[in-house]
Amino acid sequence: MMNNRLTEFLLPDLGVRGAIVEYESGVDTMLGSRPYPADVRKLLAQTVAAMPLLASHTKLEGRISLQFQHSHGPVQLLVAQVEHSTMAADVGMRVRGMAKAGDDAHGDFAALLQGGQLGLLLEPERGGQNYQAIVGIEGQHLAEALEFYFAQSEQLPTLLRLAYDGQHIRGMMLQRLPLGEKNSSEDHWQHVSVLFNTLQEAELAETPGLTLLRRLFHEDDVRVFDPQPVQLACRCSRDGIGAMLRSLGEAEIEEHLQEHGKFDVTCEFCGREYSFSADDARKLFVPANSQPSNETRH
Repeated sequence: MMNNRLTEFLLPDLGVRGAIVEYESGVDTMLGSRPYPADVRKLLAQTVAAMPLLASHTKLEGRISLQFQHSHGPVQLLVAQVEHSTMAADVGMRVRGMAKAGDDAHGDFAALLQGGQLGLLLEPERGGQNYQAIVGIEGQHLAEALEFYFAQSEQLPTLLRLAYDGQHIRGMMLQRLPLGEKNSSEDHWQHVSVLFNTLQEAELAETPGLTLLRRLFHEDDVRVFDPQPVQLACRCSRDGIGAMLRSLGEAEIEEHLQEHGKFDVTCEFCGREYSFSADDARKLFVPANSQPSNETRH
C-alpha cells in the first residue's frame, strides 16, 4: 500500500460521496524544516490535509492554493498548494505548505488567523480561467471554515475532519450529492452526519482509512475506489533555483556577487538552502549566451 494516498468512496444507498487522505511519510521533512510553534505546526498540518480533499471535489487538473496573509497577525503568512496532473510523467498529487509566524504564536484556528481571510485560488493546467474565492475565518477549526465555504459558495452540504497527532496527517470529507440524485435525501444526510459527528480528531489521526470507513459505516454499503498517490514534497530543486537566478539577469547577478561573493537561497516552503558560488552563478549564463533559446521555463 502506498504511504501517502487519497482514497475516494461512495455511499450509494445514501447519496453521499467522500474522500480520505492519509500521509504516512514526508511529514517531518515538510513540517520539521522550520521551528514552528506547536499550534502553527498543527494548523499547517491540517491545511496540508485539506488540499487533496479540495482537489478531489473540484477534479481540477492544475493547481489549487489556499493562502492567508496578515502582516500584523500571529500568523503572517500561510500557504498550501496541491498540484494534480494526469500527464504520463507526473501522475498523482503533489502537496506542499509553509507558514510564517511569531515565535509566540498560539491559539486555535480563529485566534491564529484573526483579522484576515483565506483565499482559495484554482489554476487549471490546460487553459481555462483561474477561479478565486474567499474563505471566511469561521468557527474554531479550518474544517469548519471550509464547511462554511462549501455551504455558502457552492450550496453543497459538506462535513470535514482534519487531524494531526505529531506523526500522521489525515483528513476525511463527506459531501451530499444533489437531492434526488443516487438516493440523496435530507434524511440520509442526517443519518450520515450523526455517524460522522462521532468521529474524534484523535481517532482519525491514528486509524487507517479503510478501518475507519468500516467502523463508521458498518451497517451501510461503502464503495471504495482505488487510491491515488499523494506526494508530500516541495517542488524546489537546484535547477529550479538556478533558473530563478538566471531570470534576474546577468547584470544583477554580477552586482550581487561583487558585494556578497555568492548566492544563498532558502526555499520558502521546505526551508532547504541552496548555495551558489561565484563560479556557479556565472556558469548559469554560459549556456544561455552560447545557445539562445526561446523556451520559457516556469
